[in-house]
Amino acid sequence: MLNQPLFAALDVSLETTTICIMSFDGTITKEAVVATEPDSIAICLGDDLTRIERIGLEAGPLSEWLVRELSVLGIVVTLLETRQVRAALSAMIIKTDRKDARGMAHLLRTGWFRPVHVKSLSAREQRAMLAARSMLVARLKDIENSVRGLLRGFGLRLPRALRGRWEAGVREAIEGHPTLVQIFEPLLMAREALREQLIILDKRVRDAARADRVCRRLMSAPGVGAIVAMTFRAAVDQPDRFRSSKQVGACFGLTPRKYQSGETDRSGSISRAGDASVRVALFEAAHVIMTRVAAWSKLKAWAMNVAKRRGAKRAKVALARKLGVVLHRMWVDESEFRFGSPAQA
Repeated sequence: MLNQPLFAALDVSLETTTICIMSFDGTITKEAVVATEPDSIAICLGDDLTRIERIGLEAGPLSEWLVRELSVLGIVVTLLETRQVRAALSAMIIKTDRKDARGMAHLLRTGWFRPVHVKSLSAREQRAMLAARSMLVARLKDIENSVRGLLRGFGLRLPRALRGRWEAGVREAIEGHPTLVQIFEPLLMAREALREQLIILDKRVRDAARADRVCRRLMSAPGVGAIVAMTFRAAVDQPDRFRSSKQVGACFGLTPRKYQSGETDRSGSISRAGDASVRVALFEAAHVIMTRVAAWSKLKAWAMNVAKRRGAKRAKVALARKLGVVLHRMWVDESEFRFGSPAQA
């Protein structure tokens, strides 16, 4: 019994981490609460490290940082897929950090978990840049929508498509209303500041994509610009972690759900699992291919045939899934997109 392997689970929160070490037969050998710092966690695990077979923690905001820092200290940690952990722990009537750590320790010793890929530091930096850009875009839209809503209360309606004349359109609408000018001036100034910073960050993202060899190759595909290419690159990170390019669609939630029980057997909509930003980027690229790209390609011809049978929306989802497979294969083969020969009349 003394030689049984041990399994350590870390339930991480912002300030503290609850640790549970469990033997193979389910006996708890140690429980502790330490500061969420790599050194504190390493000290707590130190006495049992020679016997610990697996250490795991749920994927979260601090998880990748802890995994990287603990690896520097010679401690290998496995990231556990969030959906699976939450589904397994949902059976507990009372939820505490201590019980969560115990539950994850049981998952580690039974092997009933799905490991999550830990992104490289460069991929994490690319992802942070894209997330910062998306946040500025969202805040810009929030201000514009709020201004439109406030103006409607005074019977002032802005045209839907103002494009580069948005600020001028607002000023024309409130002209002659001194009180409204005082109310909306701070919002217009805040919008202009956000817009200036968005232009700067957007340029940095596009320059980084053009400087990246993989992104340049991915951008040879129709509908794939700098944002889509970098989003896909940052999410995949290491293409060899997929045994087959066909796994990319399932990883990013672009494959149908499946429910089978007894006589019931049905397929649903896409699972929406994995990274939502990649799913959105691939869908937008599919939309561009089907509606804006004039150049003929086998990919577009295939999607248009699907649209005739199943409708445009389903065709775009199917094209997004297929595009992810194509981009992964281009990355692995180090090849550019091939449009193919035009169809003969």
